[in-house]
Amino acid sequence: MSNLIRTAQLADLPQLKAIYNHAVAHSTATFDLYPRDDADRLAWFQAHQGKYALLVCETDGVIAGYASLSRYRERPAFDGAAEVSIYLHPDFRGQHIGSQLMQKILAFAAQQPDIDTVISLITSENTVSIHLHEKFGFTLCGVIHRCGKKFGRYLDLSIYQILF
Repeated sequence: MSNLIRTAQLADLPQLKAIYNHAVAHSTATFDLYPRDDADRLAWFQAHQGKYALLVCETDGVIAGYASLSRYRERPAFDGAAEVSIYLHPDFRGQHIGSQLMQKILAFAAQQPDIDTVISLITSENTVSIHLHEKFGFTLCGVIHRCGKKFGRYLDLSIYQILF
């Protein structure tokens, strides 16, 4: 089994949508309550060009996961910050694919002259994601308590960042 990390292509969208919608249905990671449709995912894909990269890990023709850099906020003073997200296909968890994707997406971000900070917003219960971010040098810079509710329980949001 070999992993290829590459820039996402339009043809990857059905698999990317399936990975994301699985996370919507089975985790608190997305803060979404409803699955996303094709039109939404197409707009999302189109927003991930240039400095807002979208990388996939392909394993034997299957998208095992993806990493993205997104605009952090709409206000221009935030333009030096990007938000990182990593989602894995459930069959490929525990195989260090998240680490491979994180390494590549952070290397990409570090090469962008107008990205100074990468931010990650993680549900406080997602210890696997927190560990991954800390492994790559992210530091906790705050927690927002009870900022969302999913599956009948309140969620806390941990805010992590890495500076370049």
